[in-house]
Amino acid sequence: MKELNNLVILRGGGDLGSGAAHRLFKAGFKVLITEIDKPLVIRRLVSFANAVYSGFTEIESVKARIANSFDEIKQVLDKNEIPVLIDPELAILKKIKPLAVIDATLAKKNIGTNKNMARIALALGPGYCAGVDVDAVIETSRGHNLGRIIYKGFAEKDTGIPGNISGYTTERVLRSPCSGLIKNVFDIGARVNKGDIIAYVEEKPVIADISGVIRGLIMNGTVVAVGQKIGDIDPRGKIEYCNTISDKARTISGGVLEALMFLMLAIRE
Repeated sequence: MKELNNLVILRGGGDLGSGAAHRLFKAGFKVLITEIDKPLVIRRLVSFANAVYSGFTEIESVKARIANSFDEIKQVLDKNEIPVLIDPELAILKKIKPLAVIDATLAKKNIGTNKNMARIALALGPGYCAGVDVDAVIETSRGHNLGRIIYKGFAEKDTGIPGNISGYTTERVLRSPCSGLIKNVFDIGARVNKGDIIAYVEEKPVIADISGVIRGLIMNGTVVAVGQKIGDIDPRGKIEYCNTISDKARTISGGVLEALMFLMLAIRE
């Protein structure tokens, strides 16, 4: 097992995990992202997980590339890029000993990330007990505590209500009307009007409840479940927001970096 003193493994390369990966990379850490074989990310243009589909992706000047083996991980790291590995069970830990493992899946439940995986273990959002399961949890619920570091106890429970953007919450989220294969009519960055058909799941239409810009939309051809979140319409109408890290992701990433630095100092002491 090779020990990499400044390598951080993030489980999950969605928009919030990618925000954390981007900040850690810019702060000088080596970053490896692990994903499932068909990531269900919505904000694909700002999710390093998109490299699973495209082979390569870039977010605000930081590049990520798919890696299929330990040797390829090293090659991508040597290029000063972020490797993305399909490895939901973290089998790579048999070959690499990282500084930290961060659960950024936003699964809202404990999927097994624990203190034994690395010198530092962190988690984003609910599902983990800080000080027991992991060393710290970062609050992901919008509001006064967003990005707060919790060293003992749990993050706030998921309310199921999307964050408020320009007065809209549930209306801006697109959900699947049934289970089946999704066929997108529009793509991320498109301007749409209330009543437009954004996609079809099997033969059932997914209809926009508000006008705006499609900020996120699940990959065309994905098999989705009834009620699953499949897209996001931004009523502010700014196309450039589709390609840049969100305020929420930046706030959470600040908590991740602070927690990591604090715990690194504690280890040295």
